[in-house]
Amino acid sequence: MAPLVSYLFVVLLVSLWLSTLAVAHGTNLPSVEQLLQPQLLQQLRQLSHRPQVAIIIDDLGDNLREGQQAIGLPGALTYAILPHTPHAEALAILAHCSNKEVMLHQPMEALNGKRMGPGGIDSAMDRTTMLNTLQQNLRSVPYARGVNNHMGSRLTSSEASMEQFMQLLAQLRPQLYFIDSRTTADTVALLSAKRHQIASTRRNIFLDHTPTEGAITQQFMRLIAHLAREGSAIAIGHTYPQTTAALKQLLPLLDYLGIELVATSRLIETQQRRDPLWQASLSRSPPAANSLKPSP
Repeated sequence: MAPLVSYLFVVLLVSLWLSTLAVAHGTNLPSVEQLLQPQLLQQLRQLSHRPQVAIIIDDLGDNLREGQQAIGLPGALTYAILPHTPHAEALAILAHCSNKEVMLHQPMEALNGKRMGPGGIDSAMDRTTMLNTLQQNLRSVPYARGVNNHMGSRLTSSEASMEQFMQLLAQLRPQLYFIDSRTTADTVALLSAKRHQIASTRRNIFLDHTPTEGAITQQFMRLIAHLAREGSAIAIGHTYPQTTAALKQLLPLLDYLGIELVATSRLIETQQRRDPLWQASLSRSPPAANSLKPSP
């Protein structure tokens, strides 16, 4: 498809989607011109390589139907499953059999004291307790290729806790990767993972901190803008019905824009292969604007 025709087709799809949302919810949404600027296509085409994005869907395990619907989304999405939840094993198996990547969504201690749920890890745990907890959590989520944090604003900002956690993760499953969900700007999780030679990266965009289809669409367009600048990104969403509905409409736009949706493990491999200094630069790069949600 010629670039101009491709761009116009994308604009038409997004315009129809925004119009449908505005009518259905009676809300005033930004125009497609505000969300999808023409220069984005030019920026994407000027990249030296095809841009890649990994999209992680968090919080699977408690609601079977919502989990099944999320796994039914098209493309190589990654699914982060909470340990010891009623449907953790079934959804992990379903995702794996659907050729989707599975992660352990590890509950971690939050600054606000919010209950972590089963398998939570806190800063008061000794090494043996943390080891046993992590080991049992990994067993409860079959086919896990990686780990990311659920909540965790207190734990991920504790250097001592993160050093112990990453040491144990490397000991138990050295082949797993770690994604820092960045629930706090003070996180040291990524630095600790790197010190223990764990393949790792961090989240760039939250798609559904505001779980409305209009807000998710805006965040998706911010994701595309990030990709046009950086060439790769990790986005995180959740199993909300609104997120699944929005992504069902929005995911096809990636292909029309020449963006490749890939599993998280592949994105990490690509980033490291393209730029050996990329991991080192993470510690110096500021987070994307509007990408941090309030610390839980």
